[in-house]
Amino acid sequence: MQPDEALALLSQGAAQLIDEEQLRSKLALGRPLRVKLGVDPTTSDIHLGHTVVLRKLRQFQDPGHQAILIIGDFTGMIGDPSGRSVTRPQLTHAEVLANAATYREQAFKILDRERTETVCNGDWFRAMSFEDVIRLNSRVTLQQMLQREDFKTRIDNQHSIRAHEIQYPIMQGWDSVMVRADVELGGTDQLFNILIGRDFQQEEGLPQQVVFLLPILEGLDGSKKMSKSLGNFVGINEPASEMFGKLMSISDDLMARYYDLLLGRSRPAGVHPLEAKKQLAFEIVQTYHSPAAAQKTLVEWNTRFSKRDLEHVDLPAFSPISGEGLAAVALVSQVYREAFNLEKSHSEVSRLIKQGSVEIDGAKIRDPKAIVMLKPGQTLRLDRKRAVHVR
Repeated sequence: MQPDEALALLSQGAAQLIDEEQLRSKLALGRPLRVKLGVDPTTSDIHLGHTVVLRKLRQFQDPGHQAILIIGDFTGMIGDPSGRSVTRPQLTHAEVLANAATYREQAFKILDRERTETVCNGDWFRAMSFEDVIRLNSRVTLQQMLQREDFKTRIDNQHSIRAHEIQYPIMQGWDSVMVRADVELGGTDQLFNILIGRDFQQEEGLPQQVVFLLPILEGLDGSKKMSKSLGNFVGINEPASEMFGKLMSISDDLMARYYDLLLGRSRPAGVHPLEAKKQLAFEIVQTYHSPAAAQKTLVEWNTRFSKRDLEHVDLPAFSPISGEGLAAVALVSQVYREAFNLEKSHSEVSRLIKQGSVEIDGAKIRDPKAIVMLKPGQTLRLDRKRAVHVR
C-alpha cells in the first residue's frame, strides 16, 4: 500500500493527528511501524469504550504494522487522572495483576495475536532506583503538569491533586521511550500524556511518535464517558443476552454515535430506529461472541419484548430473601442492582412503578410503597426491556 493510500485509510475516524505529514513520512519508511496502546487494569473488564482504540490498533495491524500493547501494571496503581475531577482509589500491585489476568485474552478478541507484542510497564519501572525516578521527574516542570485542564479544574474547584497523580503522564511518556513507539493511540483525553512521550523521545535522540487521538465513547447514559465505575458500560466479556439488552436501552441519538465508533459506518438510512438498534446489537454480540449467540439473543429479545411472551425465554434469575416482603420501590431497585448491575434511584423506580411498567405475572404494581413478596416461578417485569424469573 502506498503511503498516501495507507494514510487515507488509517486516519479515518481520527479526532486529532500530530501530525499527518509525520505519519505519512513514517508510512513511507518501508518497515512495520511500532504502534503503541497502553491499558491500565483498574478493573477486570475491557468494555466497548476501549474497543474504539483497539479496533484502530487492529486496523494498523492488518497491513502489517506491529501492535505494542502495554499492560500498565505500574501505571494502573496510580490510575490515569485524565478527565477525573477527583483522585482515583489507589490499587495495590496484586489487585492490578488480578484485574489484568484476562486483559490479554479480551484484547485478542480484536487484535491479531501474531502481530501483537505485549509487555508490562512494571518490567522497567520495577528496575528503577529512587535516583532514577528523581532524574526522570527533573525532565518536566510543575508548571507543565498544572497546565492540564483536569488539574486546573480541580484547583479552581478546590479539589486536591495528590503528588502521585503527577507521576502518571511521566510514566506513560517513558513507556514510549522504552518500546520505541512510532505512533501512540489514545482517546482525546490523552493528548497531554502522549505529548510528554514525544518530549522524552526527542531528549533520548529517538524519532518522535505520532499522536493519534480517537473520539471517546459515551456510556449507556449518553452523557458521560463509558466507565465501569459509573455503571454505564457494556463489557465485551458480558453474557450475550446482557450485552444485547444493554445496547437496546440506548437512545436513538446515541445509537448513531455507536454505529460510527463501534462499527465504523453510519446508521442505516430509511430503517426504523428499533430495527436499526437491533442490527447494532446483533453485530456487536456477533463480534464478541458468535453469530449463533447473536441470532439466539435477537430471537429471545423479539419473543420477550415484541411478542411479550416471557414464559419461553431465557431471563436472568433473581432469588429474593425467603419469607421477606419488601416495599415495591426497594425490591425493584434491588433487582436492577443484582440482576442487571444497574443503580436506579428510588425516584426513578417510583416513576416506573406509577406509570405501570412493573408487573408480576402480568399484573401491574402501581404503588411504590406496596409490600411485595415474590414466589418461585413468577416473572417480574421491571420495564420495557428487562424482566427476571423468580427462583
